[in-house]
Amino acid sequence: MIPKRICVCPKDIEVITGKGERYSRKVVQKIRESLGKEKHQYISYEELADYLGLDRKLVFKSINNMPIIDLNSTG
Repeated sequence: MIPKRICVCPKDIEVITGKGERYSRKVVQKIRESLGKEKHQYISYEELADYLGLDRKLVFKSINNMPIIDLNSTG
């Protein structure tokens, strides 16, 4: 079984939002501040999804390079 990631880094936020590195780092900082986390603590995909208002499953699939849309079930 391939291990699945649950922690998010700024590069993941870049891919999900299409924004730059600076924006992504600010998002991580804002999430940490809002949750009362310290610098050394990680951000989970669930916390990111809730902050951005996105579906948790989509964020999980995105950071784990899984297909988001199943083309076989669309028709």
